[in-house]
Formats: sequence, C-alpha cells, structure tokens
Amino acid sequence: MAPTHAQLRGAGDGRRSTGAARRRSRKETVRTAGRAGFVARGVVYTLIGVLAVRIAFGHGGGDADRQGALRQVAAQPFGAAMLWALAVGFACMALWRAALAIAGRGDEGKTGKRVLNAGRALFYASVCWGTAAYAAGNGTGSDSDSASQDWTAAALRLPAGRVLVAVAGLVVVGIGVGIAVNALRRRFLRRLDTAAMGRSVRTGVTALGVGGNLARGVILAGAGVFALVAAIHFDPHRAKGMDDTLRSFSQTPAGPWLLVLVALGLVLFGGFSFASVRWRRF
Repeated sequence: MAPTHAQLRGAGDGRRSTGAARRRSRKETVRTAGRAGFVARGVVYTLIGVLAVRIAFGHGGGDADRQGALRQVAAQPFGAAMLWALAVGFACMALWRAALAIAGRGDEGKTGKRVLNAGRALFYASVCWGTAAYAAGNGTGSDSDSASQDWTAAALRLPAGRVLVAVAGLVVVGIGVGIAVNALRRRFLRRLDTAAMGRSVRTGVTALGVGGNLARGVILAGAGVFALVAAIHFDPHRAKGMDDTLRSFSQTPAGPWLLVLVALGLVLFGGFSFASVRWRRF
C-alpha cells in the first residue's frame, strides 16, 4: 500500500527534526570546546602574570612565559593530571577556532576572520602538542626566549633573511598596537553577551578586557621591536620571547613598576578569559 500524503509529510518532518537536533548537538559541542579552551588560556595567562610580578619584586627565578607556567602547574599536587587537562583545553580551543574558520557566521564568516581563526587554530594545536609533550615527560621544551632566538637565527640564514625578520617584526608590532588600540576602544565587547550582564558585571568584565588586552598588546609590540632590532643588527640574540620582553620593562626609567603593571595586566587577561567562558557569544 502506497504511503499517504500525511505519512510522507510526517516522515519529512521527522527527518528535519532529526537534522535540527544534530545541528544543535554540534553547536553545543563547539561551544563546550570553546569554553574549555578559554579556561586553559585563563589558567596559563594568570600564572604568567603571577610569575612576572614575582620577578619584578625579585622573588622569582622562573621564566614568565608559557613554559614557566607549565612548570608551576607540574609542581602542584596532581600536577600531571592538571597538565593533561590543560592540553585537552588547548585542543578544544584549536577545534573551536578551526570550526569558526570553516563554518563561521556573521562577522566570523568574513574572509579575514576565517584566515585569522585558521591561524589561531594552528597556534593552539601547537600549544596543545607542547603541553601534552611536557605532561608526558618527553622533554622540558624550549622557553620562549630560546625559541624566539632559534627561529630568528634560522630566518636570518635565508636569502633576504634580514628583510624577512624585519617584516615579521613590523607585523608583530602592528598586531600588538592593533590589540592595544582595540582594547582602549573596547571592541572586545562586541563578542560578549553584554545584554545579559548587570551593570556591575559589565563594568568588571570591561576592566578585565581593557587591562588584559592592553597588556597583551604591549608585550607583542615589544617583542616585535626586538625582532626588528635583531634584523637591523643581524644578531638573533637581540630577539626576545615573552620572558625577556617582560623583563626588559623593568629596565626602563619606570623601573620594576612598569613590569608590575604589565604583569597585573596579564592576570587581568586571565580573568577576562574566565569571564569569556560565561559571557562570550560562541
């Protein structure tokens, strides 16, 4: 007996309902991955900021970078489990960024945003790999300063290497300045569900975002300047990673207090990452 029109319509509605449920499930999976990634990012930046504050007051000998943060985590009870949790978090961040690069909608669907998210996905994939290797005990890995100098040395050996490093330095400076300017303009609020925030919550989250992103932009711009100096002098040892860039702030006329301000900014950025877990539009 041939199916009736009502039966066919019911079957079509069922398929659409199943498809919608699957799409909702995928979206929720992507959101969960993004939230896990922001938690991992928040932990690492908060620890880097604390390490930098200790360095400013002469109480820390560790590196104020991601590697130093991992060492701090490893030294805690259940440190190995916490390292693996961070690795999973960074893997989730990479997956979330990749999903935005592939199927981003609205502002995230623009070509420039897709390319940027693809780059971020690759970056967090490398961070995940490094964190997992550290958790597995497969080596301590290079700190940010050594890695920066190694990459600069390799680039300088290439044809037109000095120009390549100089251009890279200028790009990093531009990115850092852009992040700082956008922080002052509070453009990060566009990605947050501010309508769901109370006035005091919005004020607090805005302070975290401005201070945190401003500090991050200053550090990036500083690292870019050091890369440019390395190109000018054809000396890879002039390049600096996050740790040495942070330490250089204490050698300014402001003394250690500039380092303290930037370090506290990194702690604020960690807090902003945690706030993003709740308020970001995923």
